[in-house]
Amino acid sequence: MPNCIPWITLIIFLTVTEMAVALTQSPIPTTLEGPFVPATRRFDPSLRRGSDDLPMDHPRLKKNVTSNFPEQIALAISSPTAMWVSWVTGDAQIGKTVRPLDPSTVGSEVRYGEESGKYTSVKKGVSVVYSQLYPFAGLLNYTSAIIHHVRIDGLKPGTKYYYKCGDSSIPAMSQEQALETLPEPGENTYPRRIAVVGDLGLTSNTSTTIDHLIQNDPSMILMVGDLCYANQYRTTGGKGASCFSCAFPDAPIRETYQPRWDGWGRFMEPLTSRVPMMVIEGNHEIEPQVSGITFESYLTRFAVPSDESGSKSNFYYSFDAGGVHFIMLGAYIDYNATGAQYAWLKDDLHRVDRTVTPWLVAAWHPPWYNSYSSHYQEFECMRQEMEALLYQYGVDIVFSGHVHAYERMNRVYNYTLDPCGPLYITVGDGGNIEEVDVDFADDPGKCPSAGDNTPEFGGVCHLNFSSGPAKGNFCWSKQPEWSAFRESSFGHGILEVVNSTYALWTWHRNQDTYKEDSHGDQVYIVRQPELCSRSAKPLVSPSAPSLSAALHSL
Repeated sequence: MPNCIPWITLIIFLTVTEMAVALTQSPIPTTLEGPFVPATRRFDPSLRRGSDDLPMDHPRLKKNVTSNFPEQIALAISSPTAMWVSWVTGDAQIGKTVRPLDPSTVGSEVRYGEESGKYTSVKKGVSVVYSQLYPFAGLLNYTSAIIHHVRIDGLKPGTKYYYKCGDSSIPAMSQEQALETLPEPGENTYPRRIAVVGDLGLTSNTSTTIDHLIQNDPSMILMVGDLCYANQYRTTGGKGASCFSCAFPDAPIRETYQPRWDGWGRFMEPLTSRVPMMVIEGNHEIEPQVSGITFESYLTRFAVPSDESGSKSNFYYSFDAGGVHFIMLGAYIDYNATGAQYAWLKDDLHRVDRTVTPWLVAAWHPPWYNSYSSHYQEFECMRQEMEALLYQYGVDIVFSGHVHAYERMNRVYNYTLDPCGPLYITVGDGGNIEEVDVDFADDPGKCPSAGDNTPEFGGVCHLNFSSGPAKGNFCWSKQPEWSAFRESSFGHGILEVVNSTYALWTWHRNQDTYKEDSHGDQVYIVRQPELCSRSAKPLVSPSAPSLSAALHSL
């Protein structure tokens, strides 16, 4: 993205008024020019809609360490001065009869310091195993290798550290790794680049996505659910299916082939061992087993700052990265206004200091605003429960996945164009085996019935619209006015926050990796705190001034 760097460098040093003038001369549009006329770029027929999963013996999925040496090393943000380091040791087991390993047999230790080869601090943590059990004829059980989580603290913001993890008493320590902490919270300090990706899987398309993402050199990753797609397989492995129920109609339960999780951890390690990845659960992480147990792999494999943010649940949490406060929400647990997640969300929003973290970004797996046929209005119940609260506190951007395509909305609240509503972006296009979505709900004959798109969790709250362009209908007859741009392609996004009011969003399609200075979508997202403060904005503002008019008031 070299063509954008001069503009970013320039506007860091400009006043708000000068910045607005400068960006009107930029070839990159800003949200101040919106709402944009809805635009669609149809699926390129020269591309394949999907690709097969990588086999378990693929070099990027194979285990390359022996005995109790660490593998699948991954980082996650704990706080501005602390980081989680996670890894796996030993061998998982799969078969009719499995015996869990004893986690106490291998220590959990991280040695770290600011100089290569000099580790001035040591922290120890916890180790756990989990099992995925299926008491059905022909199905195999699984028990994981030992999963380690260590929280290292006392770190300086914006500083490079070197570390090794493992058990020095055996000894079985990893090779030296390096990480860089995020900047401290403040209205003038931001992560260099924030990568956003969802619905990733382990296909050749996934490889292109991650290779392209690595080229864009992020300082953190937001992973918005549906990670490895282990539940597209029978427990016996073999070949995965793009449609599990179609390929395996007689399966007694939605099975999973858990070794795919281990392959995914190895595949991601070159990135996640040096760049923190913040995850939230998707529907492919549900993975039901005996006794109604769900989400065992997600809950055991990933360390997230739940305790640090007061949520007490790995299904939802928050964290700061420089001047951005991130809120990660769970769509597959109780989200009702009477529940614990809602109470936590309300308290978390109330505690955000916008003078310290001006940007407020939320993420969860299934989108509320979606004009594709796939998952259309699927989580309308969640929107009806939570949207007003997010709007009240001025959430700036919402990232979701689930729909295997890209869509950027105009600012919207309650299906009404609103300059103070969040900018919703769907990036469920990481490259998974289920293929890219190409049908729009407004295409002739493509509107799903109200009985379709039933969520794995929660009720069904599908609605016909009582006013506006879709009055009396379940679907729009054309691309909705709140949908600014949509395209069916695999890819990932990069968010570059410039200052307290401007951020550059770029969507990189996989095919763009072969073309210099190419991308699928790009826009400057502009906050308007004076227009949209909690005291200034009405609950619903369909007649609010246009964003283009707001530009001239700066």
